[in-house]
Amino acid sequence: MTEPPPHTMGRYARTLLMAGMMLCASMAGCLFEDESGSDQEEVLAVFSFSPSKNVKVGTSVSFDASSSTPSDGSLTYRWNFDTEGSIDIDATGLTATWTFDEAKTYKVTLEVSDGSSTSEQVRDLTVAPESAEAPTAEITQYADEEDCDDDEISETRHILVWICARDKSITDRTVTETTTVQLDASSSDSGDSTSQYIPEDGYAWDLDLTEDKDNDGDPENDDDLVGATIDWNNVAPGEYEIGLTVTNNVDMTDSATIRVYVSYAGYWADFEIGGNSSGNPAELDFDAIIHYDKDEGNTIVKAQVELEYPKEDGDCTSLPGANNCRAKLDIFAYNEEDEEASNTTSTDVDSREDGDCDSEQDCIHLKLSGYMFADTESTYGDGEWTMKIRNERVNDFNIDQFVIRLYYK
Repeated sequence: MTEPPPHTMGRYARTLLMAGMMLCASMAGCLFEDESGSDQEEVLAVFSFSPSKNVKVGTSVSFDASSSTPSDGSLTYRWNFDTEGSIDIDATGLTATWTFDEAKTYKVTLEVSDGSSTSEQVRDLTVAPESAEAPTAEITQYADEEDCDDDEISETRHILVWICARDKSITDRTVTETTTVQLDASSSDSGDSTSQYIPEDGYAWDLDLTEDKDNDGDPENDDDLVGATIDWNNVAPGEYEIGLTVTNNVDMTDSATIRVYVSYAGYWADFEIGGNSSGNPAELDFDAIIHYDKDEGNTIVKAQVELEYPKEDGDCTSLPGANNCRAKLDIFAYNEEDEEASNTTSTDVDSREDGDCDSEQDCIHLKLSGYMFADTESTYGDGEWTMKIRNERVNDFNIDQFVIRLYYK
């Protein structure tokens, strides 16, 4: 066998090498991970300081950048405590301490860097005179004198009000009413009464303590409403925790919180429900939003649905062999997923004497405990619930009154 000349072998080898390199390059994306696309935590400067309020001249303030990212030790930290935009560095390191010698508002700057990317956060820090005194925030607690049934209310530790929706139209079977809650902080104290005062815009009301609307790191000091006495409008039935922050004329502050309970009673009176037609019971639906949220602190205590109707209609014509003139109406409760949670069908017609009932009436109450509205495997959750009146009998029947009560306290 004749061997090819040496230069031919070299040409073949080069060809094979080039083909191999091209094949390798075409498969590189499959064989090797592209590290440039890997997730890298953003360089972000975040710091806190303590004390966070009521800092006076001469007070030592501690600064902490441990919430900055990434937290893998790759960052350097540079602090500036007194001049916005200055390149002067007053301190370095993850934490720092500084004492301010003049009463004013300072721009405190933290700059972090991983060597290639840099981030900066600037926060205001107000320093008061050494002689300044903190105010005392105080929210007036009160309750309506009576509930919707004219029963006296003895609550004095919170704010408790009732929405009493009387004479609701049968064409409006949805709980939509709201109320106005009066908020009063006029009993707050300014501190040193000889030289300090709380200006009118020094009363800030935060109506949602879970959301930091002004992005200052404190979700409980937003100014949703401002003023010593103010109306909080369009408040729906529910349980609320709100906050008050007062700031006096030397920028010293104090805060307080209070729970507000808004309960509800809606009344529908003197209407009619149709009869069972072709095996289809007649129903009237009434809708209500019900809250049970432990995380938000908005939890209903109980709901109660009340139905009163004449035992017999005066204009009813009896059918032979039937008891069609004896009314028997029932209440059914359904959750947002249209699951039946409870009903009154097991209560015999001779035992329907709930509440203040006369001898010519049936009066029946459906009571739903607050826990029934929790979100568990064995309960039904909150949200939009439907309360139904159902008539299984052939005749139409009159209804004296239907009531939905939502107790949040």
